[in-house]
Amino acid sequence: MGKRLLYGLIIILGIGLATIILLDRWIAWATAPYIYENVEDLPAREVGMVLGTAKYYTSGTINLYYSNRIKGAADAYLSGKVKYLLLSGDNGAHSYNEPITMRKDLIKAGVPASKIVLDFAGFRTLDSVVRTRKVFDTDNFTIITQRFHCERALFIAQHRGIDAQCLAVPAPSDMFKVRIREVFARLGALADLYILNREPKFLGEQESIPAPIKMPKGIKGYPAVSPDEVSKLF
Repeated sequence: MGKRLLYGLIIILGIGLATIILLDRWIAWATAPYIYENVEDLPAREVGMVLGTAKYYTSGTINLYYSNRIKGAADAYLSGKVKYLLLSGDNGAHSYNEPITMRKDLIKAGVPASKIVLDFAGFRTLDSVVRTRKVFDTDNFTIITQRFHCERALFIAQHRGIDAQCLAVPAPSDMFKVRIREVFARLGALADLYILNREPKFLGEQESIPAPIKMPKGIKGYPAVSPDEVSKLF
């Protein structure tokens, strides 16, 4: 009886693992035709949406995921593949503001401030993708991030009927832990799309790109931007 139970558990675990791997590969296969690794091959679009991440690791060293996204975004703009850059990221605290940090570095890289739009409520990939269409009135855009992240972002876009493509920028060679986390992030995305039918945490009024920077007002729980941070934008 003990051996049967053990074999049964092994079979169940094997089926579960195989299912997870197949779901992971399904997302990769479904999105592969819309991912480009060279800027030269990228079809031109009006807007490039850059998915935010922290600029530094907890150790204080530069986050290569961040720096490669900034370089990819600057290359896409300077090569004429996008006309505007929408920077979507977390703004959960005054000391941590992904969109403003990205904006500063993109201006240093040669992108005009007038061609940059900030999305302060890109808390998750789903939020960033859906808000690009619903809030910023853009249905035909280029996502800029690493390939594994491209796949999840594009899968979300496809499920929501959004016409998007992705510029896949390089990822660090040592990304085993990140890739494992991505597997679980994909399972979460599938649950959001097919079971929970989740929407972005915040939507707000629609504003087409190009649009001036607008600070959120009167929305309970919306992340705040300090006056000092706003003054540094200009």
